[in-house]
Amino acid sequence: MSSDEFENEKSESSNSLVMVSGGSIKKGGYCMLKNHPCKVVEYSTSKAGKHGAAKASIVGIDIFSGKKHEDSCGTGHNIATPVVIKNEFMLIDINDDNFVTLMLDNGEVKEDLKLPEDEPALMQKIKEDFASD
Repeated sequence: MSSDEFENEKSESSNSLVMVSGGSIKKGGYCMLKNHPCKVVEYSTSKAGKHGAAKASIVGIDIFSGKKHEDSCGTGHNIATPVVIKNEFMLIDINDDNFVTLMLDNGEVKEDLKLPEDEPALMQKIKEDFASD
């Protein structure tokens, strides 16, 4: 199993947002679009016009809700980029209440996650894949 998580714990050594120029955003990367952390699925630029700088048009999918967001900005302007940490866990068990037992990379066990009951097809697929292993 894997999960993309928006790093929302702030500490002195790391922030949850990093500022980058609009021209350095890439497809497949992450940025904040209208205050939503999104994975960039489309990125295009327009050339500088007679009275202005080049513009970047960005389309992204919210990493939490899956909703599509669009925005445009100057390629020289700064855009907030979320720090996204991808964690992969080994699935050890699924109990009768649909709680999963996961093992982290460091060997610790995590038992407080529940399968997504609002998505029965995904829950069934996870159970079938686990049973087949």
